[in-house]
Amino acid sequence: MANTSEQYEKIIAYCQEVFRNKAIDYGTAWRILRLPSLTDQIYIKANRIRSIQEKGDARVAEGIVPEFVGIVNYCVMALIQLEVGVANSPEETVMPTDKLLERYDHYIHAAKNLMMDKNHDYDEAWRRMRISSITDIILMKIFRTKSIEDHHGNTLVSEGLDANYYDMINYSMFCLIRLVLEKEE
Repeated sequence: MANTSEQYEKIIAYCQEVFRNKAIDYGTAWRILRLPSLTDQIYIKANRIRSIQEKGDARVAEGIVPEFVGIVNYCVMALIQLEVGVANSPEETVMPTDKLLERYDHYIHAAKNLMMDKNHDYDEAWRRMRISSITDIILMKIFRTKSIEDHHGNTLVSEGLDANYYDMINYSMFCLIRLVLEKEE
């Protein structure tokens, strides 16, 4: 049986490298995005994955792996925005790279810790799930997140925005482990 913790760390490194390189290319302009805009970006990624799964091919050369990486990274951005707030000017969008990567590491490892606890209780059920089913669950989490956003973050009995972003990270990480690492084995 594969070591989930080690596999998760390899995928963290993979996603974080993309995040770091995009921060070099684009800076932190995304800090101007409000949470619903980030959620919509996550939706675009998940919807493209589902579309490719249903059609069986993609017309744009990128496959679904970069889209799952995008979901992970946009969720981390959303968690950072929940913590520090949305920038209101171009000057406020700037976040030093060391602070940005520190926040990334904090949130991605909080997601991993949550996954390890849930994975223990669910006995690695994700390994026996179809990637298409996991994609559908991510889309459901997106719709839940949109509903919570429409209610200004207020819930009666449900978990909040952060819990949904963490779940989307973890479901995407499961798919990346299966698509990137287990393909190598």
